[in-house]
Amino acid sequence: MSAPTETQVVFVGSGINSLVGAALLAVRGKRVLVLERNDRLGGCIRTEELFPGYRHEVFSSWHPLFVGSPGYAELKSELEQAGLEVLCGDYSTGLVGPDGRGLALRQDMADAARRLDALSPGDGQALQDMAARMFGEDAALTFGLLGKNPYSWDLLKLLYSEWRKRGLDGMTAFAAGALENFRRWSERTLRSDAARALIAPWTLHSGLGPDDAGSALIGKLTFAAVVSGGMPVIKGGGSRLVEALARVIENRGGQLLTNAQVDRVLVEGQGRRARAVGVQLADDGRVRARDAVVCNVTPQQLYGQLLPDAPPPARERAQAYRYGRGCMQLHFALNAPPAWTEPELVKVPLVHLTESLEQVCASVTEANNGLLPSRPTLAIGQPVAVDPSRAPEGGWILWIQMQEMPARLKGDAAGQIDTPADGRWNEAVREAYADRVQARLERVMPGLAERIVGRRAYSPADLEALNCNLVGGDPYSGICSPDQFFWLRPFASGGGARGHRTPVAGLYHIGASTHPGPGLGAGSGTLVAREIARK
Repeated sequence: MSAPTETQVVFVGSGINSLVGAALLAVRGKRVLVLERNDRLGGCIRTEELFPGYRHEVFSSWHPLFVGSPGYAELKSELEQAGLEVLCGDYSTGLVGPDGRGLALRQDMADAARRLDALSPGDGQALQDMAARMFGEDAALTFGLLGKNPYSWDLLKLLYSEWRKRGLDGMTAFAAGALENFRRWSERTLRSDAARALIAPWTLHSGLGPDDAGSALIGKLTFAAVVSGGMPVIKGGGSRLVEALARVIENRGGQLLTNAQVDRVLVEGQGRRARAVGVQLADDGRVRARDAVVCNVTPQQLYGQLLPDAPPPARERAQAYRYGRGCMQLHFALNAPPAWTEPELVKVPLVHLTESLEQVCASVTEANNGLLPSRPTLAIGQPVAVDPSRAPEGGWILWIQMQEMPARLKGDAAGQIDTPADGRWNEAVREAYADRVQARLERVMPGLAERIVGRRAYSPADLEALNCNLVGGDPYSGICSPDQFFWLRPFASGGGARGHRTPVAGLYHIGASTHPGPGLGAGSGTLVAREIARK
């Protein structure tokens, strides 16, 4: 299928923000076109049958942010008609140490508090108090900051309302808490090492570490949301969500094209009169966009490639934008569920393996310094615990994510793996590190090796090769530090760029590199779709 010569809104890239944004506009009657450079849609949602009968999620795997998002709420009935089915089990998350002792948590905050109190009296109540404040007193401000356009009147009204309720001291206290690091909060609030180790790995799921500014808010919010709302998955794999969104778009008259490389954005006029009017394709084709062009790319791609004549301040700030640590994925197909030393953990969708809060901090520091961590934090996903259709009858899948990987290699913290002089990941390093991870898993899953049908590893370099937005293998498309978050994501105003708006009228920037940041909540796509629809 060839690209049309004209439409109303063009989306460059087909990640979840593009697909949800395009679907929302299509439902509102807009003619939309989604252009994807790769041979498949979905961005960081990619389900593959790595081994016969086993459907693995190569990138992301869990969908709590999407299921709780405004975009899903609006599209839910259309998606269900398109065949989407969301599944959620009774359990949410858990922790296991290398000694095999673990804690499994149900999707129930009160039950989680009781289980934690059994380990450390008082920590369960602290957990409940934290969640009550997060989803009670602070809910409007926290979720308003993350869910609204940071440059909108709606946000100003929210801030004014909260100032009236809290006063200046209350607003200042909220800001201080939002900037606090997780280690400091946990040492002040939690009594046991086990409780700190339980929550600390959740700071990694936004690319931060427990010692980073802002990690207390992110860690607490993510953990509390998962325990309260569970870890939903898409039946049959995340690609079914991509297929359902594509059907919604097509059923409403939109189009989606793969293998469609966009070389640049077409602009008419200069200075303040500059306006995006379409895109130039690599095959010399052009598509006119009457209403808007929406780019789901990194800042460097937008201002360095697609918009080469952008004002110098915007180009300079885009070049200064920084990416975080790399990520590594390790996938196991098993002929039977693993024999956990803590049997209840076989029911848990996502279990973290770490020794302690201190070990998570140490692994982050090692990776930040270019070293392969000696004892990495493992996010152990078990999608079959929620969706048995992912594997043959009796089979099992382990989805292992490591978020403390160096993008460029300078050595091995354990002194056991030789790293190349050029600092690049290669197959030898990747597989040697996968062996280290498998040995770490064997300590909590005795006999794992005998159950393995197949193993597939993806290094940070492999992940970037699959998706160019994952620079250096950073799954979050940029560090979520305070200088690159909220009003400042992707960067402070430069050359007319502000939030999702660019220096060129009718050209919008969405994706993980923009507010409200990474994840599968489709926040930026939803916000921009609403703005375009209003116009």
